[in-house]
Amino acid sequence: MKAKSFDEKFDQGKAVVANLDLEKARRPNQEQRRVNVDFPTWMIESLDREAGRLGVTRQSIIKVWLAERLEERAAERSSRKDAVTGDPS
Repeated sequence: MKAKSFDEKFDQGKAVVANLDLEKARRPNQEQRRVNVDFPTWMIESLDREAGRLGVTRQSIIKVWLAERLEERAAERSSRKDAVTGDPS
């Protein structure tokens, strides 16, 4: 199916999933890579308490907190860049 036909079908609200090869589907920048990080015992215990309180795994809380911090930093860098260039958008 040509992209134009696919787009038209999608825009008309028709089902398009049958036209996709979901085995090859990828989410850009979402591929998983394993890393090993050593934490002090007190930090692991604190992470485990907070994860238990929230009902999530230690790995989940680490990933969420890191993602939040990285997003904050990206927003800070973006706003500093806008301040320097005078771009309000």
